Amino acid sequence: MSGIVVNGLSKRWGETAAVREVSFSVEPGSFAVLLGPSGCGKSTLLRLISGLESASAGSIMIGGKDVTTRPPAERDLAMVFQSYALFPHLSVAENILFGLKVRKASKAEQADRLSRVADLIGLSQLLERRPSQLSGGQQQRVALGRAIIAEKPICLMDEPLSNLDAKLRHEMRVEIRALQRKLGMTMLYVTHDQAEAMGMADRIILLKDGAIEQDASPVETYGRPSTSFAGRFIGTPPMNVLALSWRYGGVCIKGTETPLLTGLPEHELALGIRPEDISIDATGPVRAAVESIEYLGADTLVDCRIGSERLTVRTRSADGIAPGSAIGLSWPRAALHLFDAASGTRRDDLLTGAEG
Repeated sequence: MSGIVVNGLSKRWGETAAVREVSFSVEPGSFAVLLGPSGCGKSTLLRLISGLESASAGSIMIGGKDVTTRPPAERDLAMVFQSYALFPHLSVAENILFGLKVRKASKAEQADRLSRVADLIGLSQLLERRPSQLSGGQQQRVALGRAIIAEKPICLMDEPLSNLDAKLRHEMRVEIRALQRKLGMTMLYVTHDQAEAMGMADRIILLKDGAIEQDASPVETYGRPSTSFAGRFIGTPPMNVLALSWRYGGVCIKGTETPLLTGLPEHELALGIRPEDISIDATGPVRAAVESIEYLGADTLVDCRIGSERLTVRTRSADGIAPGSAIGLSWPRAALHLFDAASGTRRDDLLTGAEG
């Protein structure tokens, strides 16, 4: 099996840097996700790895070989695009087989591979149809089949589910992950959807402004975000990040006077806490004013104001709570995340010796 190693990779257009000295590795047979907001450089990074764009600096290793300057055909990988890129005048079978025909594979080999791939992706009964006769999910399966039939050890996917509705996206996430495990492929997948990343990835590479913000497992990315940006990007609703001020020898939520933590070295900090880690508690030490309530079925989101800061609580029930009412809040010490206010960097070191 082949893995991917990217070292110091950059891409510039004049003074604009789309990718800035990015380094990471994808282990053979693993599923890695490039995650980030629109414009963060994730699709450009995928195109650099595929050879569709040339690097301004850095190197790309695939299967232990330096492919930085090699054309796409010599990188031993397959790619699935956001637009599916199907030929409308060709049948499902012809679309899936297109790459093998270009490479002049024998008819017997084409037939054998097509039969196996069509069964694998559930298209055996649709091989004679044209793309216009297929649903969005079926078209996505055709694009997957065209990548799988090449039998390459690495598959790159550029937001392949963005054109599908929520139900189909969930179904295709499950199918793609199951296929990747069954085939043992190394997969690098681009998305801006953190639910896709959390549900599919062995490792999430979170990008911001062309650079890596965090490279970790989904559990670590959620539980120990390396920056306040990572904390807010991962999780629904996002992590609350509250400005802090110093009063009475401790840190308070800005606009309040009750210290939450004491014993900290004086530093400009922000406090992170996830909405699901907050409890509505009549005797809670933190008092908040309810601004709005959003009922989601299994959960309810309660938007509050504490001093000058807004905070969201995710709770199973908000019975008896109405906009304008005052409530008490509490949370476990272990649920707190401290960040440098200026850089957003995680500052666990400052919690040592803190009280509260």
